[in-house]
This record gives sequence, structure tokens and C-alpha cells, in this order.
Amino acid sequence: MDGWIILDKPEGMNSRKAGNILRNIFDVKTFGHIGTLDPMASGLLPIALGDATKMIPFWKDGQNKEYMFGVQWGFETDTLDITGQIFCDRLIIPTKKQVLDACKKLIGEADQIPPQYSAVHIGGQRAHKLARAGKIFEIPPRRVKIENLELLEIGEKSWIFRVVCSPGTYVRSIARDIAKLCGTLATVDMIRREKTNGLEIKDTVKLDFLESLVNNGGNFEEYLKSVDFGLGDIPVLNLDDKDVKLYKNGGFIEMAEAGDSGLIRVYSGDKFIGIGKSENGLLKPKRTIK
Repeated sequence: MDGWIILDKPEGMNSRKAGNILRNIFDVKTFGHIGTLDPMASGLLPIALGDATKMIPFWKDGQNKEYMFGVQWGFETDTLDITGQIFCDRLIIPTKKQVLDACKKLIGEADQIPPQYSAVHIGGQRAHKLARAGKIFEIPPRRVKIENLELLEIGEKSWIFRVVCSPGTYVRSIARDIAKLCGTLATVDMIRREKTNGLEIKDTVKLDFLESLVNNGGNFEEYLKSVDFGLGDIPVLNLDDKDVKLYKNGGFIEMAEAGDSGLIRVYSGDKFIGIGKSENGLLKPKRTIK
């Protein structure tokens, strides 16, 4: 049961718990995921099962991500979202014009300070662990790019936004920065990831549906993507039986057609056997699927 599940992660669980549930459903030993969603966040989360975990380093990164998020005005929590403890309030509701102007100012490249409760490493430890332990620390800003930031809806309680941004951008920090430009405070009450790594929310499957399908003996094959899913930008090379055996044993293969340098998807017929690297006419194994 090796492969990829493009999951619509529900609210209320962290990414690791979602992966553990899938690991149990498909009875595999290992899993991993591309990117992380906060427990309160929902949406698109690619999860690798079994041998597919070996392919995680080769997924194309650097592509923009898209989120919808909701904001409540007038207070801020320690986590910058609704799950945290309120530590400051400024009961000012901005005008629509103020918010639209703030959104325009945030579009483009800028240095963003991640939330204290985040997965950023500080001295070898996750920031959220340091924050929960009551440690005092600073997170250095990181360069991010916001391609688009728009206000979608003004609700009675929550204002809804959509953002298209570079990897490493924190939605909770965007809400904080919008509020700061408007002279108030904000807390995020909803985050939903709709696009990442070239995938869209329409490509996903819900966890409860998949669990019910598998438990009832339904056909889940269309939802379990192949191990080589998501590697379409890497060139392909087919090996004959003799070279396949040598390759799987870690041997180098002389192949001028492998090119001068770069990653290669290696196949034996239709069977994917791993990722190699071509250097000066030699094909060298990097990750092999036995």
C-alpha cells in the first residue's frame, strides 16, 4: 500500500495525527507529509505512505500556496489564532477601506516575523515548544512574498480573506500585520489551504470518507496515488534487466543518454524503481524502490 494520499485534512488534529490515521488504514510502517497544517487549519495536505516517503525530498518546492482565512478584530492571542489565550485587546474594528489599503501594502516581497507558536527552529528546538515552556526568545524575520491578498467577505463576526503566497509564509502573521496597519489587533479563527505544490483542493479526499471506504471493502485505488506521483518534472530513463539488477545493488551505470547532470526517474518497463542522478555519463542511485 505504498503511495500518496492527497488529503483534505480536517480541523482539530495536527498533520502527524492525520498521517498516523492513514498509516493504520493502509497498514504501512512509515509515512510523511509535504508541508504542515496547524491543528485548527484544514485543507490540502499531501501524505506519503510506505516507500513514497523516499520521494518527499524530490517533490518540487518553491511553488506558491493559496489559503482562505478568517479574522476577528479587536484582540490578539498568544498563538495569533482562536485556540490561544487572549493577552491583549484593542476594541477597534477597522473600516473596509482601511483593510483594503492594508492588503495592498502587504502585496510583494517583505520580511515577515513568524508567530511564536510555530514550527520554526530556534537553537535546534521548535519555537512552539519554547513558547509553551514559557521561554523568552525572538524569531528572526524571513523573506516572503505575497502575490495576492484580497478581502472576500465581511461577516457579522469574521472577515474572510484569500492569500496567494510563497512557501514559508505564515497566515497568522499576515492577519497580525493587516491589523497593525489598521491600528488594531486581530486573531485568526479559520485557515484553509486550497493550493500547494501544484495541487488544488479539488484533488483531495476527506479522511472520514476514505476510512469508511477502506473499512467497507470499497475501491480506494483512485485515491492512492503511485509512489512516483508528483515527480513529473524529472526526466525518465528506462533500464534493461541487467542494468536494473546492477542499479538496485548500488552500482553505477554508464549511459551517455542519461545526460550530463541532474535527477533522473528510473524505470524498468512500467515499474518505477527510484531516483538516480546523472553525472558525466554515469547514472548513480540516490533513492531506490526495492
